[in-house]
Amino acid sequence: MRLAIDASHGVRGTTSPNPPVGAVILDASGEVVGVGATRPPGGAHAEVVALAAAGDRARGGTAVVTLEPCNHRGRTGPCAQALIEAGVAAVHFAVVDPNAAAAGGADTLRKAGVDVSSGVLADKVEQGPLRAWLHRQRTGRPHVTWKLAATLDGRSAAADGTSQWITGPQARARVHADRARLDAIVVGTGTVLADDPWLTARLPDGSLAAHQPLRVVVGTREIPSTARVLDGAAPTLILRTHDVDEVLAALADRDDVLVEGGPRLAGAFLAAGRIDRIQAYLAPVVLGAGSHAVEDAGVRTIAEALRFRRESVEPIGEDLLLNLIPLGSSVE
Repeated sequence: MRLAIDASHGVRGTTSPNPPVGAVILDASGEVVGVGATRPPGGAHAEVVALAAAGDRARGGTAVVTLEPCNHRGRTGPCAQALIEAGVAAVHFAVVDPNAAAAGGADTLRKAGVDVSSGVLADKVEQGPLRAWLHRQRTGRPHVTWKLAATLDGRSAAADGTSQWITGPQARARVHADRARLDAIVVGTGTVLADDPWLTARLPDGSLAAHQPLRVVVGTREIPSTARVLDGAAPTLILRTHDVDEVLAALADRDDVLVEGGPRLAGAFLAAGRIDRIQAYLAPVVLGAGSHAVEDAGVRTIAEALRFRRESVEPIGEDLLLNLIPLGSSVE
């Protein structure tokens, strides 16, 4: 299953509206003979890719899949039937498919005499590659992460407006690796006017990654035609609104959305209750003055404070990455 999870991570950001599923085929002796992940929309699902790699060695073997094999015919055929026709003897998957149209693969497999089990490393899959897709299936809206980089005193820029660089090179490299797996990055017009960000995913050598998320600019102020977000390096969507739910409605077919700037935009998403996770890069730096990471989140008293719980803490170079989710929520 860990191998299947790794395969699914590799295709995150390229499969929407389909889930980034990973699959592994073992032959009858337990040897790995096929690994696959969901292809872009219209392409083969993970199980079919893995079965093609395994060939005849799949017969009598085992399939390990991050999501329950689908049971419906859309642009491709049902994966449950493909596994049956390949002669697989056992299927172990992590998460039950919450999509009513596609669910039921486990029952179809059992009726065909295939040994089926579920829940294998389900927590790793739900908190990992399928987090955003599962969230959209369960809530009907994209999964929104707010990413911020801040000093120990909560500043995102110095008093003169400079912000490069608060975090170290390892943290910045991690941000670019994550961008290459996203569906969309959202910023406000204020950030575009102040910083002229490129909002692309770049490799360590500075070249563009193979997958680029949709760049989304929100707000009513005009941005210059020379802004870097308007170049051809990645697609860009301009939304003339300040309404958070209008933004999410425009991104309804996207799973994994990142809010990256600036403080007013972050505050609007927080005030609307539309932040599903925070990725906070905390740098061992003190500025003492300058811009805060967030403004006007709708909190007036301590009783109204927006509270989050720690999901993980990870040292990255000299910085810390805190992954937080709203207090009382699950990984959804």
